Amino acid sequence: MPPDEIELDAPPAFEIGQKVRLRKLIKNDGTFPGQEIGVVLAKKGEVGYVASIGTYLQRSYIYAVHFLEKGFVIGCLKKELESVEEINESNATGE
Repeated sequence: MPPDEIELDAPPAFEIGQKVRLRKLIKNDGTFPGQEIGVVLAKKGEVGYVASIGTYLQRSYIYAVHFLEKGFVIGCLKKELESVEEINESNATGE
């Protein structure tokens, strides 16, 4: 996102309940309670679900993503996430 762009001028990229995948490693920057600074909270490729949507610095959306395997809810920016498309059985078999 360019420095002068305000993401909040558009609707959120993800919806509550949407399945998403991390595009990068997420470490504690000091804002995650109960974990040391620098500890890995989630790895690239891990999948979670958007639990809530807030804002960050009045410029960007922040997505609270629940990673079920770790049990953590981590705040992520749009650039750190990608949508995971669900393929149901009828689509997979061409019905």
